[in-house]
Amino acid sequence: MHTTIQKWGNSQGIRLPKAILEMANLSENDTVKLEVEDGKVIIIRTKKHISLKERIAEYEGDYQPQECDTGPSVGKEV
Repeated sequence: MHTTIQKWGNSQGIRLPKAILEMANLSENDTVKLEVEDGKVIIIRTKKHISLKERIAEYEGDYQPQECDTGPSVGKEV
């Protein structure tokens, strides 16, 4: 698939065809990182930061906290 680099404001840009985005599992407003290796431009999707509150809301496990015995005291920690 071919495309053309075009002026976009003070920069240049390319349009990514829908098929390419689907194959790369990318969508509008995804954050990406650009790298150059051996003259090739590589687009890497970055992970969205998830807050602790969001992580806890997504948790579906059945974890139950419990005490853990680490053995008798050996020193001055008592």
